[in-house]
Amino acid sequence: MQITEEVYAFDSTRGNYAYLIKGEETILIDTGRPGQGKGILNDLKTIGVKPDKIKHILITHHDVDHVGSLAFMQKETGAKIWASTGDIPYIYQDINRPGIKRLISFIMRVEKPSKINTYPEDGKLGVDGVQVIPTPGHTPGHVCLLYKDVLLAGDLFRTSQGKIAPMKSFMNWDDEVLRSSLEVIQDCEFSWVCPAHGEPLKVDGKLNLDNLLK
Repeated sequence: MQITEEVYAFDSTRGNYAYLIKGEETILIDTGRPGQGKGILNDLKTIGVKPDKIKHILITHHDVDHVGSLAFMQKETGAKIWASTGDIPYIYQDINRPGIKRLISFIMRVEKPSKINTYPEDGKLGVDGVQVIPTPGHTPGHVCLLYKDVLLAGDLFRTSQGKIAPMKSFMNWDDEVLRSSLEVIQDCEFSWVCPAHGEPLKVDGKLNLDNLLK
């Protein structure tokens, strides 16, 4: 599904969307659940992108439905992987995920990727103008990614029936920290919101998140 001239959502990952930026560099955002990698390859073929054209894989956070096919896509593309300092230990499986996420990780086994690069502290990745915005709360190192006028929101929130909606509290690492992250995003400007859960949403300028901050 094409969102803008350069941003696509992979139909094979509907429900936990992974995205593609087809700009000066070709960039994959998240990789879906274990086993969804082949579907992503099929979607890439549909839009005329060969796997080796993907130069970077940017991870919003460590959840299984975002890194499940990371090792697979790393091998297929040879891309450079980026993630946050706070979430890399979970991706490497050096730390167990908390709560229900620990159970999910036992049920949905994830192959560990090899080398992961750490996002720079200033958020300036130097990859096709992508800005990394730290938004912890859903996980310790959750980030949103801003590309031109598109916010790739990960699991900071979801969309439902054309509106912004909160993630289930029991899936969050820290609700209070997440509230502060929502305030950060509320000050940013963009035209599209692309969450993992729910459908991409066209907005006009700043996003009003007051309903999530009550």
